[in-house]
Amino acid sequence: MSDDVRDAGLVAMISSILGGNKRAAESVAPPPLIEVPPPTAPTNGFELVEPAPDTPPAKLENNSENDSGDAPDATPAAAKPVEPPAKIATTPDGKQLLPAEAIADLVLGELRKLENFPATGASVTVYGYRHWNAMITFAPFSTTFRDATRFRQAMPDIVFKLRRFVELEI
Repeated sequence: MSDDVRDAGLVAMISSILGGNKRAAESVAPPPLIEVPPPTAPTNGFELVEPAPDTPPAKLENNSENDSGDAPDATPAAAKPVEPPAKIATTPDGKQLLPAEAIADLVLGELRKLENFPATGASVTVYGYRHWNAMITFAPFSTTFRDATRFRQAMPDIVFKLRRFVELEI
């Protein structure tokens, strides 16, 4: 199972636990945790193998049947080094270790699912260590006092549910 599939499954599971339904008028998806290009060749996942700087790129052999002139561009593409996918660190109990910015994006993504959440002007700060917590602040005139109070009251539930799956990386 690839890391992308596992990440998508974890995000779907967290979204379904935290309420999963998005507003029909404005659907805003949380940013992906980590953008990793899919590997093009099998790797062992532990070391990056790069060609030596003095080695020329690999050339593909042209077949004599294809040299008839029918193909306008028969030049082979240069081989690129393959980077292994970034490993997602996990704790012994299966939680993902994420930096504070990534956890803040997850919390903000869950808050955006709430009705009347402002598109801009909201900021989430993650702090602490073992039992991390989150704080939300609003720019002036980005929301009403009543809505801001409602969003702040929703924060403890979102943090409690995310703590079961995510641990703060220090």
